[in-house]
Amino acid sequence: MSLGRRLVGEGLGTALLLASVVGSGIMGERLAGGNVALALLANTLATGAVLLALIVAFGPISGAHFNPAVSLADASQGGLPWREAGAYVVIQVFAAVVGVAVADLMFGEPAFSISRHVRQGPNQLLSEFVATFGLLSVILSSSRLRSAAVPFAVAAYITAAYWFTASTSFANPAVTMARALTDTFTGIRPSDVPGFILAQTMGAAAATWLFSWLVPVRADPVATASGFPTRAPGRALSGHGT
Repeated sequence: MSLGRRLVGEGLGTALLLASVVGSGIMGERLAGGNVALALLANTLATGAVLLALIVAFGPISGAHFNPAVSLADASQGGLPWREAGAYVVIQVFAAVVGVAVADLMFGEPAFSISRHVRQGPNQLLSEFVATFGLLSVILSSSRLRSAAVPFAVAAYITAAYWFTASTSFANPAVTMARALTDTFTGIRPSDVPGFILAQTMGAAAATWLFSWLVPVRADPVATASGFPTRAPGRALSGHGT
């Protein structure tokens, strides 16, 4: 499949993901009557469900990365050329911003408003490191050992990570940047964004390094739906049917 088509698929999936994350946060907060736990539960279930659906729908098109950390990890393992990984990152960030605007407009909010939601401190940064390390661990392992389970494994992990991390598991630099542009339930203060992205980058790098040893890429060139390929020595495959 051509790079242009893959980028459109990646953009659509990322925009829909952000629209779902932000939109369900707004809906949950409005209907929960001040019960933050109930609002978070609604946000969690919607995010997990849509993530499963989007990976199934867009995995065969673009690999369904929806996340710069995933695309860069894929490139570091030879699955995606670095030039294409850069294009993926650009479209992911742009589409994430569009998704936020769409969600805000659907609920009568300004398309963009700077978030005042404080998410700072060592516990938040540790949470993002753990969340991203875990996400990449799930993707790297399941895509190499049981590729058909990737959509379910990723959706299940994110659903759980909403609750076992203090940061509610952003685990995605594009998502983090875009959510700084909505002053709603799922927002993050812009000044807290750099720390989150640094922690996410470190978590993704640590997982990628560990799993390059723990679960080496198989020798048979069989592509996976996650965007992480298996490959023969000396020959990288994108996993996208190019």
